[in-house]
Order: sequence, then structure tokens, then C-alpha cells
Amino acid sequence: MKKYLGQHFLKNKKILEEIARLAELSKKDIVLEIGPGHGELTEFLAQAAGKVIAVEKDRELIPFLEEKFKNQKNVKIISGDILKIRNLRVKNYKIVANIPYYITSRFLRTFLEANPPTGGKPKLMVLMVQYEVAKRICAKPPEMNLLALSVQAYARPKFIRKVSRGNFSPPPEVDSAVIKILVKSRASNKTEKMLELARRAFQQKRKMLRHSLKNITMPKKYRNRRPQELSFKDWTGIYRKFVL
Repeated sequence: MKKYLGQHFLKNKKILEEIARLAELSKKDIVLEIGPGHGELTEFLAQAAGKVIAVEKDRELIPFLEEKFKNQKNVKIISGDILKIRNLRVKNYKIVANIPYYITSRFLRTFLEANPPTGGKPKLMVLMVQYEVAKRICAKPPEMNLLALSVQAYARPKFIRKVSRGNFSPPPEVDSAVIKILVKSRASNKTEKMLELARRAFQQKRKMLRHSLKNITMPKKYRNRRPQELSFKDWTGIYRKFVL
């Protein structure tokens, strides 16, 4: 186990099975698994999917994974950092991953907002993330935050379950959670500009919108509200009616 890579391997087979089931896999599906570790989840994914592409950053684990899955034709092991790989081209795929906590925000940005290394966005993601981050991603008013808004602009996240730290080896210092993210087939080309407007407000999140967004003609129902009290739908409405 390499601490700097944030490696904590999930050992609970019932939870591993549940994660694979949540991905709604069939033999027509391609799964991109990030950080397969020792391949525990990979086994369940390979049973249900047509193909599993497992990307592992820890080079020392690659020989072990290649040996473990040498007789499974539908499993491909790739050595590399998913945030840096640029020659990976996959279409119409799903992501299943136990993400190292320290890359969660960047990972979501890469696969939802930016240009993914795969060449296109996934249809669906089932992710194991830090419990507190999972709650933030799935937040609703009056506890919205910029991370939640950024994810919800491109997808529909759902909190599935909490996973206590004792289910991992070695146990992390915090609990985790499973979330399911259904990616929107199309996002408006105005979405990023709307998010820029929201970022300005969240930089002064204790202030009412009439103060943090002085240059916007703000409708009465929003003037005395703070950014965390608004939903993605609210922000979209404000941008379309009063900024465009």
C-alpha cells in the first residue's frame, strides 16, 4: 500500500457486488475502472460487462493484475494516471471507481466539464468517495455549494449509502460513501458561463445576492438570498433571464 497514492482497498464482497450492480451492466457495456487495486471489484465487473478497462497508477500492481486476469479476455489492464493519459479512446462507456480522496474534485471536473482522456463523457458513474464529499456533491438548498452545483450542471448525482472505514484495508481515517451519477446526454453551451456567475456569488457566500452580484438585475425573490439557498434550476433561470 502506498500512502501517497491514497490507496485503501475495499474488502467487503457484499458492497463490491452492490457497486457492480449499481452500474446496471450488460454484455454490451464497456466499463472504465479507475484504480482497480488488487482487482476485487474488477472480478464482479468482468462477470457482468462486455469489457472492463482497468487503469492503475501503481506500477507495482500491474504484474499482479495482469497475472490475475490473464485468462479473462474481456479485461484490459492499463498502467497510468487517469488524469494524465491522453491516448485512451473509449465510446459509450460507464465509469466505476474507488477514487483516491485527493483527486475527487479534479476527477469529476475532468469527466464532466473538461475533455476526458477517453474522448467523450461517460453515460454513468458509480463512485466510492469520502463521505463528507459525497454529501456535498448531492447537496440541495439551503446547503448547496459550488461542487454540488458544478456536478449537478452536468449530471444527476444520487447518494446511495455510507461505507464505514472498517470495510477497507488499511482503514482510512474517515468514512466513505457510494454515489451514482447519471450524466446528462447534453449540457447547454451556456452552462459554463452560468457557473462563472455562481462562482462569483460563492466567493462571498455569506452575502446576499443583491450585494455579491451588484451588476445583475436580480429578481425580488432572489435579492435577499445567499448562493447556497439556490438550486441549479434557480441559477439557470437567473442566467437566462437576467444575464443573457
